[in-house]
Order: sequence, then structure tokens, then C-alpha cells
Amino acid sequence: MASPTSPPFQDLDISTAPGAPQVQIITMKKAPENRLNSQYAQTLIAALRYIETQVFKPDAPGAVVITSFSSKFWCTGLELDEGDTNIYANSDGFYPLLATLLDYPYPTIGCITGHTFGGACPFALSMDYRVMNSERGFLSMPPVNLGLHFHGIGSLPRLKLGPRIARKMLLEAHRWTGKAALEDGIVDAVAPPDKMLEVAVGLAKQHADRATMGVYGLLRTELWGEALEKIKSISYVHRRREGTAPKAKI
Repeated sequence: MASPTSPPFQDLDISTAPGAPQVQIITMKKAPENRLNSQYAQTLIAALRYIETQVFKPDAPGAVVITSFSSKFWCTGLELDEGDTNIYANSDGFYPLLATLLDYPYPTIGCITGHTFGGACPFALSMDYRVMNSERGFLSMPPVNLGLHFHGIGSLPRLKLGPRIARKMLLEAHRWTGKAALEDGIVDAVAPPDKMLEVAVGLAKQHADRATMGVYGLLRTELWGEALEKIKSISYVHRRREGTAPKAKI
């Protein structure tokens, strides 16, 4: 991997894909499992904005890969304990992160290196393409088992995966391996750990030119705009709590 191209961001690196300046790689490094709290979600947003405004040139090709430092964990969702002391944690962090990705002007690719649980599923589904580890790791979204809900939680699974697979994800808390996730259309490719980033960068290079006309984000909104509007409606809301407090935690 090439040297970092950005100022330091806490618990993540940004680098340029070797031989592909149009592809930027965000590597999450929040040990041990890249769990999302409000601060880390805002750090990811800042990294995406840095790439958008400081690295890529207007009307030039570009794409972003989001991967993990860990071969065991990609992201295991939200730091649920944060909500005990900050009822606005998700409205200030997680929801704006999803909205940023859904509205991003460049193609995004999730390189899902390992376990992907809970809020990491809508995080992954907010990206345009997903590559999953073919040898280890499960993908599962268990809000039905945890007593969790937020406005629009089902919109991305329903819009991107269709009713049957969305039901398995949201109402059955199904656990997918990489192979099964590929069969159900949740991910676009699977690869062994030592080839995953290469495959993800290949997808990024393939689609980077699609951003050059300035309409990529607008056209994405035509597909998933319902989800974007629901997520935006609960972002940065400070007059009420958005979503239920969990009845169980993982």
C-alpha cells in the first residue's frame, strides 16, 4: 500500500492505491473491532470529505474503498453503551455517516475483511459495492434480538436486497458467510484475505470514471433516495431521542 496521503485522522489511515491515484483507501484502525461511536463516525465523515475536497479534482475520476486493519473484524456495529450517557450519539454520528455515504459524489466500495455485525450492515449497505472475505467472518444485523429500532432501519435492506433477503436480515437476524452473502446478492464479490483489497481496488478502478460527469451522487439518489431522506430526517436532531434504547447489548 502506498504512503498516507492525508493529515492524520484518529484511528484510521488514508492511502492511495498503488498505481491508481484515482482510488483512495480508508483503513479503519479502531481496535479491536472498529466499533462506531459518534466521534469515530464523525472522523470517517471528515476523512470522506477530505478525499472529496482535497484529494480528488473536480470532474476527475475517483472512488473510495473502506477496509479494516483486521482480518477478523471489519466492523461490529455501534458502541451501544454510548447511548446511556448521550442520547444524541447516533443522531450526531452514525446516521450522518450513512447519509454522507448515500449522498457521496464518488463510488464507494466496502472491503469487508471479517465479522460485520449490527449497525455495520447498514454502514456496508450505504456503499455502492461490497467485497467480502471468502474464508472467515459473518454478516448479521440482529436488531430484532436486541430491541433496537430507528426510523428507516429497513429501507436500505428493502431497497437494495429485495423483500425476501431484507426479511432474513431484519426480522430473522440471519448470519451470512461470504459465499452465502454473494448468493443472496448482499455482496458483489468474495475473495480470500490476501486478495480482497486487490479485488476491491479493481472494482474502484472500474467505476471511478463514472464520477467525472458530476451526476453520480444524483443518480444514486434516484435509486436509494427514500433511504437517504429517512436517514437525513434523524440526523443532527436534538429535540428528541431518535430510535429505541437497546434492551440487550452485544
